[in-house]
Amino acid sequence: MNNEQLTRMREGKGFIAALDQSGGSTPKALKLYGIEESSYSGEDQMFDLMHAMRTRMILSPSFNGDRVLGAILFEGTMDRQIEGVGSAEYLWNAKKVIPFLKVDKGLADESDGVQVMKPMPQLDELCARGVAKGIFGTKMRSVIKAASASGIEAVVAQQFEVARQIIGHGLVPIIEPEVDINIPDKGAAEAILRASIAAHLDSLSADQPVMLKLTIPDTDNLYADFVSHPRVVRVVALSGGYSREDANAKLSRNRGMIASFSRALSEGLSAQQSDKEFDSVLDATIAGIYAASIT
Repeated sequence: MNNEQLTRMREGKGFIAALDQSGGSTPKALKLYGIEESSYSGEDQMFDLMHAMRTRMILSPSFNGDRVLGAILFEGTMDRQIEGVGSAEYLWNAKKVIPFLKVDKGLADESDGVQVMKPMPQLDELCARGVAKGIFGTKMRSVIKAASASGIEAVVAQQFEVARQIIGHGLVPIIEPEVDINIPDKGAAEAILRASIAAHLDSLSADQPVMLKLTIPDTDNLYADFVSHPRVVRVVALSGGYSREDANAKLSRNRGMIASFSRALSEGLSAQQSDKEFDSVLDATIAGIYAASIT
């Protein structure tokens, strides 16, 4: 574990850029960026275009450690290069942005009001490759779609079990049990989730730090105890389908919680923009998300 990065992640000001679109969400992300599916064929070409978009964002003068604390990459980005250097290594050495890796393999079918993560048989191998490439931490996502106590406990128990495995590699796991923003019992689900996470956090030892990535709660500062918890490096927020404006407004009311936005970060960017236009939009976006993250 890189102690300089750990201290920076605990104490630094800024937010985490979620740049981890994988196969299922990439066509939609490219379309929003102005690249239609008809303009590429096959996964390799699709991921090359996605990497070009991500590289353009990372190379922008506005994207640096002054406001962006970390960036979450998916495996294909980690394995590619930026200006001839491995992506994770480039992020830290050139930009002072801490690199994370998305490690989950997607969601299982919904059961008991939740979607747990699919099995990850190659997780140890992936973590070892990540460490070799300069990755600091990981991220894995589950989804909660009902205020089901047993379902939510299953999600949290799985997340913490896998987190311990990841910690064994010297990495800091981001635990992400997303609560669907569109469910009618979102507030009730969040209350159950809070209690479940609290119990699991208390079972960790002093040398098992984790991060939490949570849907911005209906009740402001619901997760305040986690922000100050000794086992929690940082509590970050996902935008979850809220517009960037809404996500920023909601986030700013939750003290100590910082953004980890994906779609809300790339909103307004286009392949057709000149570099000057692109950088201007990205700079304004980063400024807004940063402001919401330092409340």
